[in-house]
Amino acid sequence: MPELLDTLRTTFGYDHFRPLQREIIEAHLASRDVFALLPTGGGKSMCFQLPALVRADRGLTVVVSPLIALMKDQVDQLQAAGVAATYLNSSLSSAEARSRMAGLHRGEFRLLYVAPERLMLDNWQQNLTGWNVAAIAIDEAHCVSEWGHDFRPEYRQLSELRDILPEVPFMALTATATERVREDIVSHLQLKEPAVFVASFNRPNLTYKVLPKNGPARQIMDFVKSRPDDSGIVYCASRAAAERCAEALAARGFAAKPYHAGLPAHERAENQEAFLRDDVRIICATIAFGMGINKPNVRWVIHYDLPKNIEGYYQETGRAGRDGLPGDCLLLFSAGDAAKQTHFIDEITDEHERSVARSQLRQIMHYAESAGCRRSELLGYFGESFTIDGCSGCDNCLEPRETYDGTIVAQKFLSCVYRVRRASQFGCGANHVIEVLTGADTDKIRRWGHDRVTTYGIGTELSRPQWAAVFRELLRLGFLMQTEGQYPTVELTQEGVDILRARTPITLTKPMITPKAARVRRKREGEIACDEILFDRLRQQRKRLADERGVPAYVIFGDATLRQMAREYPENPDAMHDIFGMGAKKHAEFAETFAGIIADYLRENSRMTFND
Repeated sequence: MPELLDTLRTTFGYDHFRPLQREIIEAHLASRDVFALLPTGGGKSMCFQLPALVRADRGLTVVVSPLIALMKDQVDQLQAAGVAATYLNSSLSSAEARSRMAGLHRGEFRLLYVAPERLMLDNWQQNLTGWNVAAIAIDEAHCVSEWGHDFRPEYRQLSELRDILPEVPFMALTATATERVREDIVSHLQLKEPAVFVASFNRPNLTYKVLPKNGPARQIMDFVKSRPDDSGIVYCASRAAAERCAEALAARGFAAKPYHAGLPAHERAENQEAFLRDDVRIICATIAFGMGINKPNVRWVIHYDLPKNIEGYYQETGRAGRDGLPGDCLLLFSAGDAAKQTHFIDEITDEHERSVARSQLRQIMHYAESAGCRRSELLGYFGESFTIDGCSGCDNCLEPRETYDGTIVAQKFLSCVYRVRRASQFGCGANHVIEVLTGADTDKIRRWGHDRVTTYGIGTELSRPQWAAVFRELLRLGFLMQTEGQYPTVELTQEGVDILRARTPITLTKPMITPKAARVRRKREGEIACDEILFDRLRQQRKRLADERGVPAYVIFGDATLRQMAREYPENPDAMHDIFGMGAKKHAEFAETFAGIIADYLRENSRMTFND
């Protein structure tokens, strides 16, 4: 369909599709059910927005969306591009809702955003059958699955739409889902022989770093100071931590606000809106914040506390760099945070849920302490291999950690596990093994006779936290395993037995340290070099226009569009046609204004040239 690319250009100002977009759209327009997994920033929305504009029958596309903020945000952006779109949710007055309903009955809209619970109301069946619904798009489809990281029971009911609209094609979209969750989504939504599209989980424009948590308030201040104009999110494990972090940043002059479920609804909404509109640069939040936040210019994400699982971590870091420009993801890691999580996990009453939580904690700790490529670790979790040697986008590839000959300490630990089990005929936990190694005098050690094993007290050269780090690395290397259950014990694997007998040399990795020297500047994936002074002037104009219209700045233009302007210096409206994101309606509305700013700037400043 040649009109696909034409509509993409004229309406949205893009001259090419992102990976898999065209294939997804063509399958959908052929009336097939579709399951699409695209990473955050991979262009999921375009997969249902573009078909809604090119359909010959001019039918309505119903988009199921979980959050009020996301609905308004996407509709604002569509309307700015000249698309007839609307939403219905509890934020509207009854008069406004009636007006939009009347417009739907008259066929005035091409897209309708709606929450799942409203869609399943009894009186909506008649509406759906009378609105010429041509497609159902279910965004954030992982909410269907109880194995997903953000399960929502109301999403389960959406399968009932199949009986109401049996001939209408369904599209399920998500940015993160393991194989099990994918199967769950297809099954529960009753997708009929769906065309399945799974894009790479790789976000090449994101850089992943982990630092040992050491004075986190100071670490965050140092990080933010070097990025004074950038928007970012600090994720905290608790409401109190989110409040403290926001207060500390605000006290030092940074525009920061908290966001968590304990705030009054109006304050939460105000803080979120201020962040979306760039009135507040930093949000300190619990994981209640983020899903469906369509702010493309979040430049960094910090995890103040250890995330609960890899999937949530991937989703949260994915909120950086949605516009394809560089983004930084920093995790502050402390074994103490893991101990706190273990305490909470131990209080879970359901044995299966407790076991899953323990497994997830081990995986995220493995990621945090690994000396290997972090990108490879993340992709591997989702079943995707990353074969490039050195990703150039994580701390371990940019600054490989030092290693040392760990043969003796490994032999001591493995031997102690073996001796303790042999002495008592049952396994013990890692903490108990470390207490034996360091010669602790405890009731359990005396009662079980572990003060008489040959490995008692042979590890006093290391502290308990150091031995705990050795244990976790031996676990990662596959020489030890940990049993499931409420009281997990440590056991030797066959590989561990073999190297213990053969006294095989073992190389271990030194603990992470906070880097002191700045690295040499390098060009980053997604980076657009431009005249930064001009970019700042264009950004100020964008903010003024956005405030006049009561919308976030990125509804006017994204950062990538302004950076291209500040790189190519289009001095008149005609020269603006080839700028990324410059659709027909935006060109008519804004091209003259921005070209004027560029022309004025060039009267006093010379052009810069860029050689990438």
